[in-house]
Amino acid sequence: MRALLVEDDETIAEFVARGLGEAGFAVDRAADGEAGLDAALHQSYDVAVVDVMLPKRDGLAVIDELRRRGITTPVLILSARRSVDDRVRGLQAGGDDYLTKPFAFAELLARVQALVRRATRTPEPTTLTVADLVLDLLSRRVTRGGASIELRPREFALLEYLMRNAGTVVSKTMILSRVWEYSFDPQTNVVDVLVSRLREKIDRPFEKKLLHTVRGVGYVLRG
Repeated sequence: MRALLVEDDETIAEFVARGLGEAGFAVDRAADGEAGLDAALHQSYDVAVVDVMLPKRDGLAVIDELRRRGITTPVLILSARRSVDDRVRGLQAGGDDYLTKPFAFAELLARVQALVRRATRTPEPTTLTVADLVLDLLSRRVTRGGASIELRPREFALLEYLMRNAGTVVSKTMILSRVWEYSFDPQTNVVDVLVSRLREKIDRPFEKKLLHTVRGVGYVLRG
């Protein structure tokens, strides 16, 4: 999947681009509205994340021009403006969703993924399955080999995240952002502790191990 990020704040742009990259997106960055518009006109994107306050051409003008030219790329608007009127203007300009600053990256990623799913009409699954491990999103029930596994809320959130990304190595930073929705000190061991607790429940009683550590990178769930 390919994403366009139009953001002039270097710190925010680096943070978002890194996170989207870790989530599997190829990210093109633009630091002003003119560059963002030019990129969107000459390259096909699955989704765009566009700040409102941009040099040369503001974000809403960029989106309006894209829609005027018939480009339907889903757009998530980023803005420090929080009023209802500002959100309405953003959506009327052609934006598909609106996220105010400051934000948790986990929420931004969830909104971006929702826009991509909506555009591709990919239905949201109600169950996730890896090998004989099954997670029911509606009942919040987890089983392996038919045996029920009791998980605490954060253990469930971590397992859901790993199962949604089965076969893909996820970093500690990604887990911190997704499960805690907050940027902890990356040197903290809370992820290791949570992974260890989850492994005890979904792997230790079974011969085949599903949750693997990739040293220096993160963790991966494989069937």
